[in-house]
Amino acid sequence: MADSTPLLSHSPPKLNDISSPEEIIEPFFGSCGIEWPQILQVILVSLACFFEAQQTFITIFTDAIPTWHCTQLNNTNCNSMSNICQLSTNEWNWDKPIYTSIVSEWSLHCSDNPILQGLPASSFFMGCLLGGLVLGLLGDTIGRKTMLFFGCLIMSMASIFIAFSNNIWMYSALRFLSGYGRAAIGSSVLVLSSESVAKQYQGQVGTVGFLMSTLGFVSLPGLAYFSRNYSWRVLYLWTSLPTIIYCMLLQFCVYESPKWLLSKGKNREAFAVLTTFVAPHFKNLSLNDHKVKIDNGFNQPLIKILLKKRWILGQLLLALTTGFGIGLMYYGMPLGLGNFSLNLYLSTGLNAMLELPAFLIVFFLVEKCKRRSTLVGLSILSGVCGMLCMIVDKWKVLQLVLELISFFSACTAFDLFLIYTSELFPTSIRNATVSIVWQAVVLGGVVSPVLVDAGGDRSKILPYLVLGIMTSIAGSLVIFLPETKGLDLCKNMEEKEQEGNGASYVMNGV
Repeated sequence: MADSTPLLSHSPPKLNDISSPEEIIEPFFGSCGIEWPQILQVILVSLACFFEAQQTFITIFTDAIPTWHCTQLNNTNCNSMSNICQLSTNEWNWDKPIYTSIVSEWSLHCSDNPILQGLPASSFFMGCLLGGLVLGLLGDTIGRKTMLFFGCLIMSMASIFIAFSNNIWMYSALRFLSGYGRAAIGSSVLVLSSESVAKQYQGQVGTVGFLMSTLGFVSLPGLAYFSRNYSWRVLYLWTSLPTIIYCMLLQFCVYESPKWLLSKGKNREAFAVLTTFVAPHFKNLSLNDHKVKIDNGFNQPLIKILLKKRWILGQLLLALTTGFGIGLMYYGMPLGLGNFSLNLYLSTGLNAMLELPAFLIVFFLVEKCKRRSTLVGLSILSGVCGMLCMIVDKWKVLQLVLELISFFSACTAFDLFLIYTSELFPTSIRNATVSIVWQAVVLGGVVSPVLVDAGGDRSKILPYLVLGIMTSIAGSLVIFLPETKGLDLCKNMEEKEQEGNGASYVMNGV
């Protein structure tokens, strides 16, 4: 039923009758804690999330509606409440040069189609969605490191070309391509980092990428503020050119996952990585004649596995729905800050800084909190506060507080949910399933900007009511998934099926 390949071992660990990559690698990782080569590996891999966060939220500033002023002091037709589309061009003017935003440069503020302003942001997330379905599935085939490299390269090159766009359609197309590359980054970082350390450190290591994402988001308002009087194209160049340098660093300084290498029968490559990670503790690490059975899931397409293993399909569908609900608020609140009567730089900076305490909470409590009940509570809190923040539009401080609570809850839920997803599925399909679930979160990012912009100036409350209700309901569906707190990561699918019937496993959460 399964193929046999030589097994990595050394004298101390007992490696008889091994049947999964986790059981092969764990004796080496678990016997020596976490070493500096592994820490460096995790930091370098997670650094990709820094650049990914910048490209995700960059449109908050490049696509913002600039402030304007009346040019004729005694003109009673022009005031702060006027609709500039109904004024003549000599009655008003932008406060800053027109090239500071795509809205003023391409005259999108008076477009007949209100969705046009949100098109670039939605195009980016649609690219993420397609990229997740195409590139994410390749991560289990061509390797975690290779997928991460190409994802960063595609995203950065597309962002460089965006700086030379001359219309909204070219801009949106390149944002789509940038999102396509970005889709491979998140899941590859999460899986490659967690597979480079022992299981007792995988929860904490999985949050390092979220920390880097936070730092990337926090850096964006600062960069945007210092370039506020320059062209919006400058911000794209400042954030994309360093990513090219990172791609070269990634190619030469990061190792492939030893678990993935072993699952593909590349024992010598896995041995080389293990030697680098744990050589100070295991001087006699070598290949011997032990055999290992490799999970057949590594050699089967995901679609075929889902059709044969209905319990996996059931878990995946529930995870997709939950991820979509969380994504509505996680991306919808910061990308919709232009709809609030708040200082854009201040509100964006506060939102970005909230990712840090969200990261710290998940980092320190990931091994202590129950996944399902925590996610349900965070989803409902985010949804309710998201609905209320637009209703209390007249009280600016209260509106800001509710918006921050909504985003903070969604951010914490997002961090915890992706770690939870990586714990649900076997190694053979972990990269693919995490990537697909990640794209469900991204789908929320596709829907939220269009939904918010579709309301226009006449109905700002209704879109946020819809977002809040959908987030609360979809996030609550996680209760039907199994609890993973305190459990080992899934082994191969055959062993998982022996632990219990698939249907009862999904519905009863045992």
